[in-house]
Amino acid sequence: MSTEHELASHVKKVFIEQFGQNPILIKAPGRINIIGEHTDYNNGFVLPAATNQAIYIAIAKAENSHSTLISLDLNQTHIFDINELVISKNKLWANYILGVLAEVKNAGHKLHNIHMVFSGDVPRGSGMSSSAALECGTCFGINEIFDLKINKLDMVKMSQMAEHNFVGVMCGIMDQFASTMGKQSHAMLLDCKTLDYNYFPISMEDYMIVLCNSNVSHSLADSEYNTRRLQCEDGVKKLKRFYPEIKSLRDVSLDQLKDKKSALSEVVFKRCKYIIEENVRVLAMTRAMEKADFEMIGNLLKSAHYGMQYEYEITCPEIDFMAAFANDRTDVLGARMMGGGFGGCTINFVKRGAEDQFIKEMNEAYKAQFSKETTPIKVIISDGVRRINV
Repeated sequence: MSTEHELASHVKKVFIEQFGQNPILIKAPGRINIIGEHTDYNNGFVLPAATNQAIYIAIAKAENSHSTLISLDLNQTHIFDINELVISKNKLWANYILGVLAEVKNAGHKLHNIHMVFSGDVPRGSGMSSSAALECGTCFGINEIFDLKINKLDMVKMSQMAEHNFVGVMCGIMDQFASTMGKQSHAMLLDCKTLDYNYFPISMEDYMIVLCNSNVSHSLADSEYNTRRLQCEDGVKKLKRFYPEIKSLRDVSLDQLKDKKSALSEVVFKRCKYIIEENVRVLAMTRAMEKADFEMIGNLLKSAHYGMQYEYEITCPEIDFMAAFANDRTDVLGARMMGGGFGGCTINFVKRGAEDQFIKEMNEAYKAQFSKETTPIKVIISDGVRRINV
């Protein structure tokens, strides 16, 4: 029996036992990002894809006067009234769901109480955006059970704003976009300024994507993520004095940045330099993948990690160790940290057939260095959020 069938069957079974109703089932995938970290909230380019790891949600209208959310993985329940949506102080996971409900209501849609049970195999804190999967799955499920006819792009925006307003993370739009709009066997180049996007096949017959989870948990709600965003905004504000036409770092060239380096603090200069160069790397990666230029793919991944480690400063010793270990190997094209930072995963392009040996040796080295194990994830690129049946 597949993991999908097991998890979906389990959430459905618990839902029926708890509420005596038949729910609809939603699969909301996590995501990888091949390249382009922290560029999204700077109106830049990103290159994500949806994964087979997902959050599975059973959801239906409630037949009583309150709503119930059940997180099977945390073994916690949150009860509330749909007419009184308030931020939960002690069950932070519930805010991802409550925030979506608030955004849907703010858009003028009438909602009634709901019951919802969920579980998943997207590792929390891994940089695979389990939070965005939960938001997007909730929004998709609400749209289905109340027949609200919300289009997918609006679902993406509502899910993003839920994280801003109820969770307190000023995230970009990439994670929600990938979870909602993903396409099997394809990555998407997303322009976060215009929201234009296009798919192209990931034709990696000779290589496969392996994530190595450091098992160093991180919380994007912590101050560092928002601090990076404020530093970028500070850079734009100061550069705008010289270049009034710019609206974000997307509009700034590296030459312009270097020319006005003296107007910025050393830290803000480094943050801006990383973002500008990362946008260039994203576009270069699409060309390299289309041409199957594997040497360039590897070099871009290595360059991106260097930028995150020394310019944006969002890595940690465990992540840097894993990236260096992988980048020293002949059976790995390249590796870098993936996600918001301060923990999570590395993404590794590994020669097909060598992945098990790579995983074994990585884990041995990591355990010897840090007395903990990595959790490997072999990535299958999947479709975005959708209804399923079991």
